[in-house]
Amino acid sequence: MNVSIIGVTGYSGIELVRILLQHQNVTISSIHSHSQNGKDIDEYLPHLNRLLDLPLEPIDPIKIMEKADLVFFATPSGISKEIATVFIEANFPVIDLSGDFRLKANKQYEKWYKNSSAPYELLQDAHYGLADFYASPSSNLIANPGCYATGTLLSLAPLVQEEIIEENSIIVDAKSGLSGAGKNLSESSHFVNSNENMTLYKMNSHQHIPEIMQQLKKWNTHIPAIQFSTSLIPVTRGIFITTYARSKEKLTQETLLNLFQRFYQSKPFVRMQEQNSYPNLRQIIGSNYCDIGVAYNEVTNIITVVTVLDNLVKGAAGQAVHNLNHLAGWPETTGLKLVPIYP
Repeated sequence: MNVSIIGVTGYSGIELVRILLQHQNVTISSIHSHSQNGKDIDEYLPHLNRLLDLPLEPIDPIKIMEKADLVFFATPSGISKEIATVFIEANFPVIDLSGDFRLKANKQYEKWYKNSSAPYELLQDAHYGLADFYASPSSNLIANPGCYATGTLLSLAPLVQEEIIEENSIIVDAKSGLSGAGKNLSESSHFVNSNENMTLYKMNSHQHIPEIMQQLKKWNTHIPAIQFSTSLIPVTRGIFITTYARSKEKLTQETLLNLFQRFYQSKPFVRMQEQNSYPNLRQIIGSNYCDIGVAYNEVTNIITVVTVLDNLVKGAAGQAVHNLNHLAGWPETTGLKLVPIYP
């Protein structure tokens, strides 16, 4: 299959190149950037020298559809909803890594992204590609989930689907490395402010909240809301999520662990820790794995879920390729058996 990447010079686009270059069923036919047109990709990104010999081209949907069988949008939110329409109207396969097609409810995008949304009918047609939870997409337009949303939903899915927690008790404390903020410089990502520091941001206003709620309500309509906070930590990549919820009934640590192990035993990219063991960022960096550890406090009746994933792989480009595999009908692990980078 030939694929094109729009937004190839961003972190998610760069990660797509890394993964797709070793995908046995894929050839990258063209790459596109707003800001670096005319250069060869290895001029802008020297680490791709002798690996990808393609020029950065302007975005011309007609030419892209002539060369490729599918297009990835690795652009910031607000761009794909403008450019992707031509592809969508032609029923050309699109996998969008931004937030532009994730939210179904009217006016939700405007509220959380502070921008006008894609046409309502396109939002309804988009398939929300939480790749571990489906086998075949309902549309040629796949909305790739956000990184925080992916980790949070994987943390909560067994608890919510099995209805073992009090619906109004969910608290999520999520921390991300600086690559999650994208390549544009800001005061919060400036080395002086981020090094040896931790900063909470977007308190009660992160744009992944409605995306998380949208999926949780599909699993359990009784969940009213979640408490969700995000922080920047001084690492390059990786997300560390600690989720808390109160069990409806008394459990044991062993019962809780068995629940998660049964739930995820057939999902190749979710790895459960052993009892009384909890994951760290080092064990998933560079891979498409999400690692989870669980704990139960018999005194407070609180369940704690500790979840780690690479925001650029499992939280972005890796999940996009997982969605590609579903769309093409290939085994879901194709091209994604990435060994974590350790140390």
